[in-house]
Amino acid sequence: MVLKTFGWSFAVTALGLVAAVLFGGWAALGLVAILSIMEISLSFDNAVVNAGILKKMNAFWQKIFLTIGILIAVFGMRLVFPVVIVAVSAKMGPIEAVRLALNDKDKYQQLVTDAHPSIAAFGGMFLLMIFLDFIFEDRDIKWLGWLERPLAKLGKVDMLSVCIALIVLLVSSMTFAKHAHQHGGTHADKAETVLISGLAGLVTYLIVGGLSGFFEDKLEEEEEREHEEEEKAKKEGKSVSAIALSGKAAFFMFLYLEVLDASFSFDGVIGAFAITNDIVLMALGLGIGAMYVRSLTVYLVREGTLDDYVYLEHGAHYAIGALAAILLVTIQYEINEFITGSIGVLLIGFSFWSSVRRNKRLAAEEGAGSDEKAEVSSGV
Repeated sequence: MVLKTFGWSFAVTALGLVAAVLFGGWAALGLVAILSIMEISLSFDNAVVNAGILKKMNAFWQKIFLTIGILIAVFGMRLVFPVVIVAVSAKMGPIEAVRLALNDKDKYQQLVTDAHPSIAAFGGMFLLMIFLDFIFEDRDIKWLGWLERPLAKLGKVDMLSVCIALIVLLVSSMTFAKHAHQHGGTHADKAETVLISGLAGLVTYLIVGGLSGFFEDKLEEEEEREHEEEEKAKKEGKSVSAIALSGKAAFFMFLYLEVLDASFSFDGVIGAFAITNDIVLMALGLGIGAMYVRSLTVYLVREGTLDDYVYLEHGAHYAIGALAAILLVTIQYEINEFITGSIGVLLIGFSFWSSVRRNKRLAAEEGAGSDEKAEVSSGV
């Protein structure tokens, strides 16, 4: 099972490391390995959230996620995206941006760094909306009940998450502009860019998430109709498979996953410059890490891990909220990548530990209940 799920990741790792050695020697291999580990640690929460969405999709779209989706993730976000950032921010052609990335790495890194505020605003707002919509939804299973119960009540207010996100964006852009003006920085004129980028992230979330939700809702009538047929099949002893998203609903879910992956990759791409400014090594390292994140997503779906450890999805969404906050803070201040990765790992680890404790408690209660029934039966 492990080899089947992670086989492509192992193969890409081997090819990537060999390519690194051929390109830059053993030092390059070490850099690629470090970048791969960093990408996995930063994106583990991405895999958990992806798994929650992917399990709703049928086998065909799961394969698309692992094939076409990984090409978009590796080549699109980890290779093309940094070049596009430079091309847009420096107002140059893509070919010239590629030449700059290969021949003048220091200037290339500086241009990407200058574009960071707008990147962080877009990704931060997209991830913030995911977090807000999650915590404002009333769920049967609650992890931090003391916090989630009152938030679920607040969530009944229409468009509350959008209003909060807009307030956060306004505060971030105004603070950024004020700080730049006080320090006589060169970014004072970029406050408007931050605001526009943040709005773009918010609108992207609303469009992609709204369309996927719309087509998913349209399937509910069909699911209700087929539910009766499933119950009938069960009574007749026939095998029944769960209904999976397909068609337009699955397509927009796929788009949502890709935008989600893009938002998660922002911190990885920017953080990679702390390790190397070589675009080739960056693409190799982040690409290998992205492959493992994809494989881990599929593994969580096939093993039913999210059903067994019910708080994992909660922990991942809290990690998303932390990452969104960090991205918005990095518009103005620098935060070490170790802190970014550690917060996500700690939150997911804590949610896993809480899930294990919950499972043990339920098993103990079930065992105690069985013993009581046995005693009553023997007494009778």
